[in-house]
Amino acid sequence: MTDNNHWLDRRPSKGRFWLMVAIALAMMGFLLWEEHKVHLLGALPWLILLACPLMHVFMHGGHGGHDDHKGGRDE
Repeated sequence: MTDNNHWLDRRPSKGRFWLMVAIALAMMGFLLWEEHKVHLLGALPWLILLACPLMHVFMHGGHGGHDDHKGGRDE
């Protein structure tokens, strides 16, 4: 068998490759969501409770950030 048209030397274009990767990732994401939806939604209340201390630390700059609020008012 001879390769007159050089089909074996051709490679898929980068755009087509990334399109296939995106489609495969979308399918895997959909299947993971459908199979594990109950577990993920069951953990949602715990994630909200975890967000409270994280927001406290990051919004106030740690535990020393309560005294230096600069809101434009003299208190």
